[in-house]
Amino acid sequence: MTESSMPAVRRRALLAAAGGAAAFTGGCLRRVRRFVDGDAPRRVRVRVATLPRDTDPYARRIARQVAEWLRAAGVGATVVPMAEEELYRRALLREEFDLFVARLPSQFRRPDALYPLLHSRFVDGPGWQNPFGYENDRVDERLDAQRRASGRRRLRLVRELQSTVARTQPFTLLGVPDDVRAARRTAYTGWRGVDLRSPLGYLSLERTTGTTESRAGGRRRDDTLRLAATDERRTANLNPLSVAHRSDGVLTGLLYDPLGYATGEGVEPWRADSWTLSDDDAPVGRVRLREGTTWHDGEPFTAADVAFTFELLSDTTLGEGAGDGDDPVPAPRYRGLTSLVDEVVAEDETTAVFRFVECVPSVAVHAFTVPVLPEHVWRERTASVSREGEADPTTEALTADNVPPVGSGPLRFSGNTPGEEVVLERFDDHFLTGEAPPETLARRVGGVPFERFSVRVVGTGITAVETVAGGEADATGTPVGADAVPRIGRSDALELLVDRSPSPYIVGYNARRPHLSDPRFRRTLARLFDSERVVEAIFDGYGRPAVGPLWDTRWYPEAFEWTDGNPVTPFLGSDGDVDVGRAREAFRSLGYRYEDGVLVVDR
Repeated sequence: MTESSMPAVRRRALLAAAGGAAAFTGGCLRRVRRFVDGDAPRRVRVRVATLPRDTDPYARRIARQVAEWLRAAGVGATVVPMAEEELYRRALLREEFDLFVARLPSQFRRPDALYPLLHSRFVDGPGWQNPFGYENDRVDERLDAQRRASGRRRLRLVRELQSTVARTQPFTLLGVPDDVRAARRTAYTGWRGVDLRSPLGYLSLERTTGTTESRAGGRRRDDTLRLAATDERRTANLNPLSVAHRSDGVLTGLLYDPLGYATGEGVEPWRADSWTLSDDDAPVGRVRLREGTTWHDGEPFTAADVAFTFELLSDTTLGEGAGDGDDPVPAPRYRGLTSLVDEVVAEDETTAVFRFVECVPSVAVHAFTVPVLPEHVWRERTASVSREGEADPTTEALTADNVPPVGSGPLRFSGNTPGEEVVLERFDDHFLTGEAPPETLARRVGGVPFERFSVRVVGTGITAVETVAGGEADATGTPVGADAVPRIGRSDALELLVDRSPSPYIVGYNARRPHLSDPRFRRTLARLFDSERVVEAIFDGYGRPAVGPLWDTRWYPEAFEWTDGNPVTPFLGSDGDVDVGRAREAFRSLGYRYEDGVLVVDR
């Protein structure tokens, strides 16, 4: 039998042959570890880092499937599950990975948000600043140019940018799951009409009257919105600048107000009363703040705090430097937005003047969506912090847990038990408690429909659903897996909430590694992965395949539309099974060869 006529390798056979996971070895940030055997010829091997099942409902299953597809093509693959904090420390801070399977944060749903994710200027930055080590001059050019363009020209540039990225595969998008949640109708209504990934969604709920029964017995007042969650970090870290990955910004968004929020109407004023932007090549923005507002500790909220925030986000050492060359240490989570800003000056207590770099106003205005921080609290958090195994410096502003936090948002910190629960309470001096002018975002949101906001860690997604079903929580605070849908559907007390997630699962490649530095090799790996199988078998149909993170937006190229398989990296197989012969031909065309079915490379 010839290789091209060999039958497709069945998934169950590969499962039986799957080995155990091995731990990553340590190493400094810049050390490049070869992932081929020492003897000649050397076998091509990779380790696939991912999250355990009790942290993420899908990641480990996806990683195991990815490893099976790789092994079918002769690539040695081992799945390495690890705690969430450890995964993101290794992948996003230390560059100690070959491949990782995780969700891409929702912040990358705008064209300009791809700037820090993919531009080569961020190749050495921590966090989601080009963690792939990806460098492509054509991508850099279009990322720069789209900031300065508008209309049809910007649309063309963004689509060309995506096409180049899809061909060179710094990461492979494996599927977009639906966010599945459970909620009770008893204490709050309006669950289906709000976005629970945003703090504005919870503020827009409507509270009913009366009391509710809990499984634990007794009756409780409906003055606390209770969420059952699976993410322990929410209870222990309330730092909006945290270097560690955050699953979402709901809690910090309730604690810290931005000047504006991005909505379906564009970026609308929130903490700001209004703003204007000039139409120059490098726009100038004048932001007028709401008068008479304060921080949670009673200190006045002023334009000086706004100017300080952007100074800190641009360099968390505040000009003192933290490395041998006294280089700035920017906040990675907001690097793309703060890179739009050249300078912010407090003209008076309620007026902040923004001077932007060369960009169009429609791009510049997104800088107003970063959380504003109190200068009197954060100015001291600039000390350099050294961590073993991390070559890049960091500062206390990026590493502090920030408990208790002092913000200006509609909720303030009440208390926490790390790993178990965090409780916020209504801030009665917030502007939402007053009468907002008509036709404003604050008026549409309304007031704060609860006195307290509690997030309790309960373990798995199924446990979270059971907690809601028993009346001990009002909703699941984090999405649960599709396997919870039948349990939600069986309960008359529960409402099934299904929304398309903005956070797809990806395979991230470390382009600093041998072989993975070659875009042709990455593209061939991408052709071993069947997104339709991921959606059908792992998401149970609650999701969709896609090519890039801007799906379902006007920026998405028409050529990316999924009709009969992946239009850019078509699967080397059928029905979820790799065609071994086609896979081997693809790798041989790159100069690799096989020995006893194993992919090898000569010295």
